Amino acid sequence: MSLEVALRHRLAGLALDVAFDAPAGVTSLFGRSGAGKTTVINAVAGLFRPDHARIVAGGEVLADSDAGIWLPPHRRRVGYVFQEGRLFPHLDVRRNLDYGRRASGAPQDAAGFDRVVGMLGIGGLLDRRPARLSGGEKQRVAIGRALLMQPRLLLLDEPLAALDEPRKAEILPFLERIRDEASVPILHVSHSAAEVARLATTVVMIDAGRVIASGPASVVLSDPSLAPTGVRAVGAVLSARVVAHHDDGLSEIDAGGVPLMLPRVAQAPGTALRIRIAAHDVILSREVPVGLSALNTLAGTIEAIHTGEGPGAIVSVATPAGHLLARLTRRSVTRLGLAPGQRCHAILKSVAIAPEDVGTGPA
Repeated sequence: MSLEVALRHRLAGLALDVAFDAPAGVTSLFGRSGAGKTTVINAVAGLFRPDHARIVAGGEVLADSDAGIWLPPHRRRVGYVFQEGRLFPHLDVRRNLDYGRRASGAPQDAAGFDRVVGMLGIGGLLDRRPARLSGGEKQRVAIGRALLMQPRLLLLDEPLAALDEPRKAEILPFLERIRDEASVPILHVSHSAAEVARLATTVVMIDAGRVIASGPASVVLSDPSLAPTGVRAVGAVLSARVVAHHDDGLSEIDAGGVPLMLPRVAQAPGTALRIRIAAHDVILSREVPVGLSALNTLAGTIEAIHTGEGPGAIVSVATPAGHLLARLTRRSVTRLGLAPGQRCHAILKSVAIAPEDVGTGPA
């Protein structure tokens, strides 16, 4: 099922004018705070009525200003997960989960309940009250409640923003599993490049109320000219596969036929991975590097060099593993004489790739 969205609205300090199509999978609305992402997702949910809207989900019109159509939230069959779990404190987990089904009028489905509970790993929490849950557990329960509504769309508004790093690391694999196993399309809001790189199948980049790019995560996130979150958020997303785990704590992966070494990943050999490599973690050399401690060196060709008003530059390099970006100083670019079309070598330290930058599934 696909989602079609076109919205226009004038807010204080922001003229919102966005239009995009969200295919099956996870579509991430990505951009810095204040860009208009949450306003868009609230309009899709029916919680905010813009001046002009056309929203079509799976062929059904949820909103069309020209035709005078505006379905209220309870008729949209949309599951919404906010930054905080927003669970009912007086109900245990089992009854919080069932509330979503009852609110939507869906019939009881024991097999569906068990499937969602198993997918989210919350079987041991069913008799607990929310006060006895961690932040990550609360979010998993909130996601389960939304899924049990049998929604046509699942909306995630920065679901990890209120969590610390260990809780984020706990819940990300469950979100990946929902993306890969659940049939419901997901519209996801975030300003975290690492989170979007792990989850998104499609990225819609929004800046100052407008869509400035959309497409596969591996393409949009790797374009240094489209970095509304700042140059430090720029990075490449590579598709890879686990080859083997070694006794020294490293995992060997294959990225387009290129072997790379990463800190141990918790996935079996053969598992497809998507890996985000931040531009500031890549070093370039004109010559084949020797005598380095870094384990990963990729030969490639410089495609483009992007410079701004500051001292930095972003160099785009095509390698057999995929496109990489390197954040250098303009002085380094000049000193090395870098230019499009030149051959070079990209150097990446294994320890520079953090666990949160390694997810499952193809990019």
